[in-house]
Amino acid sequence: MTIGTCTRDHAPEILAIYNHEIAHTTALYEYEPRTPEFMRGWFDGKERGGLPVLGAFEEDGALAGFATYGPFRAFPAYLHTVEHSVYVRADQRGRGVGRALLTELVRTARTRDLHVMVGVIDAANLASVALHRAAGFGHAGTLREVGYKFGRWLDVDIYQLTLAAPPRTGPRESATAA
Repeated sequence: MTIGTCTRDHAPEILAIYNHEIAHTTALYEYEPRTPEFMRGWFDGKERGGLPVLGAFEEDGALAGFATYGPFRAFPAYLHTVEHSVYVRADQRGRGVGRALLTELVRTARTRDLHVMVGVIDAANLASVALHRAAGFGHAGTLREVGYKFGRWLDVDIYQLTLAAPPRTGPRESATAA
């Protein structure tokens, strides 16, 4: 397995992974499958934002999983905080794919003047919780019953990793508090 950059050519494989998660798990709190049009817009946003889309590739080039991050919240003060996602194809779980992707995603984030990575994880997803703890992420809180899927209320755990000292650059803070 190698870790590298995903391109638009990988969109069908990413879409298949996303749609499996939507249909069968609580890794995504969505109900409807994503579409090829959605993926085009998703890649457009990643490219505009200079955001990484990393892939774990099998020897034959097939995508075993992917990871990315994006803005945590759309306010200037959150500029140096990102929320990340790691998805592993169902038949590749338990083989170190998620660990390899998360390790490289954290390494990438550390090179980009980012301060904190946040993971928002379904509290019942014990494999993802264990992955994040092993990678040094700490539990920052639980939001109870904020999602509803498969006929039940779902809790979300928030995990965070501090990457670096405060940023050297950033937007100017307003002298007026909101």
